[in-house]
Amino acid sequence: MEHAPFPTWPDVASDLVAVAAGRAPADLVLTNARVVLVQTREVMDGWQVAVKHGRLAYVGPDASHCTGDATDVQDIGGKYLIPGLCDGHMHIESGMLTPAEFARAVIPHGTTSMFTDPHEIANVFGLRGVRLMHDEALMQPVNIWTQMPSCAPSAPGLETTGYEIGPDDVAEAMAWPGIIGLGEMMNFPGVVNGSQQMLAEIAETQKAGKTVGGHYASPDLGPAFHAYAAGGPADDHEGTCEEDAIARMRQGMRSMIRLGSAWYDIESQITAITERGLDPRNMIICTDDCFAKTLVDEGHMNRAVRHAIDCGCDPLIALQMATINTATHFGLEREIGQIAPGRRADMIVTGDLSSLPIEVVYARGQRVAQAGKVLVDCPHLDWPEDTRASVKLGKTLAAPDFEIRSTAPQVRANVIGVVENQAPTKALELDLPVRDGVVEPEGIAQIALVERHRGTGGVTNGFVSGFGYGPGMAMASTVAHDSHHMIVVGTDRDMMAKAANRLAEVGGGVTLWRDGEEQALVELPIAGLMSDAPAAEVAAKVTRLVEAMEAAGCTLNNAYMQHSLLALVVIPELRISDLGLVDVRTFQLTEVIQ
Repeated sequence: MEHAPFPTWPDVASDLVAVAAGRAPADLVLTNARVVLVQTREVMDGWQVAVKHGRLAYVGPDASHCTGDATDVQDIGGKYLIPGLCDGHMHIESGMLTPAEFARAVIPHGTTSMFTDPHEIANVFGLRGVRLMHDEALMQPVNIWTQMPSCAPSAPGLETTGYEIGPDDVAEAMAWPGIIGLGEMMNFPGVVNGSQQMLAEIAETQKAGKTVGGHYASPDLGPAFHAYAAGGPADDHEGTCEEDAIARMRQGMRSMIRLGSAWYDIESQITAITERGLDPRNMIICTDDCFAKTLVDEGHMNRAVRHAIDCGCDPLIALQMATINTATHFGLEREIGQIAPGRRADMIVTGDLSSLPIEVVYARGQRVAQAGKVLVDCPHLDWPEDTRASVKLGKTLAAPDFEIRSTAPQVRANVIGVVENQAPTKALELDLPVRDGVVEPEGIAQIALVERHRGTGGVTNGFVSGFGYGPGMAMASTVAHDSHHMIVVGTDRDMMAKAANRLAEVGGGVTLWRDGEEQALVELPIAGLMSDAPAAEVAAKVTRLVEAMEAAGCTLNNAYMQHSLLALVVIPELRISDLGLVDVRTFQLTEVIQ
């Protein structure tokens, strides 16, 4: 159930009418405001708003007729009143936080509505995991709608997930109260090639009258892209250049431009609006993935909107892209995204539309944050015990589990090449020495994918280049998009074993070991993906992890994100899975040693 019973517009329409007409008092009136109307791209000086039952009843020049003895009247001192910010595409798990703690972290930044795809937990606990995320989301004092994950596994036949998602699961979830649509359709080759399962999931969503999320991670804008658009995805966030944004909008899709912790795709695409002059109604700002450290240190949607403005976007247009455009896309323009009668009273008080300081935040007519501090409770779900015991290795690992053996004196190996600030990797070929029958990763590192869902004891080994790690270290993570087994990268096989065993001991997370000692640990006990500790605590541990990575020789920007994506078998060129090394150029398994 929701944090508090929240009425629908029809439930309270008679009271809203009475307040607007002056026959009944409002609960809250804000005066002396510069009200930003994103629906007309206007700023109305000296306007006032009246709120009843958490919804806006009156928006206009004078709300004095809406006040009574019990009305809370607040003069906001001539500051701007803007709609609460909406994140059109995101993954709560990427913040390493539960929905409650994620909400607590972003409320002070003015985010009052989120559209979240919990496909990370879907890979670990299936439909049940999605339901748990959905249920905690509905308990929060802000709006968190859930998109039913579409692709678990992301690439059938190339990886093994804890659970799989199919059309029957999608059909069941469409009846849940907080489900707003289908999560990003990552299996774009499946859609392009006419996969009946993928098209059935899209069909179930469309039959329910809900929105289909897209994910076309390819630069090919030829027939394959047109086939994907014909399949039904209504938006896409994988564009990286102006032409990507334009192509999507021309095909009737919403182009979602993102600024997350590792994704910097706004500057290169917003020129479709700022320079090419296209209609901005089909462009939406989102974050996709934001780490706890980013939320604590830099912000959330406010950070993304500021960045769009810094890139030359008119502030009112940037606000449209983070409010009304998002609401309209999901069929919620009568609920959120604008300051207008009947809508949820989600509003921000700010002193400047360009630098966008978030001074006061209202959600459903309640003051939920002020001066960076949360003023409301964000309730926690009672997560079942088994969700805190998801790391099952099947055995205690030792150094020999990470050996790649050969009888030759030297081998040519297929090596994953990490590219700084990019999700794609390079398929490298390197000559490596063999000592005592074991291939040694001279000048690079080893990588292992450790199966952790069923306790098979399976370890897939390979090589990775680009992290710059020195000798005697290893880092392990149970955040391993998208199947979320365990990725271990290291230059010392004993340290790799110790790091992996440590995560089994604590129930998941990220750990770095060097020279026999643990240097950093971020515990993520829920599904091996999330912590229910406050964001500031998680961020502090992430800071120590980043420092430990740098001390181990890694100077790569966003290196942890690179680490966690090395098993994402839908992004080229080379990846690793529990089934082996994957050549994503051909969507086939390949050998480590040629």
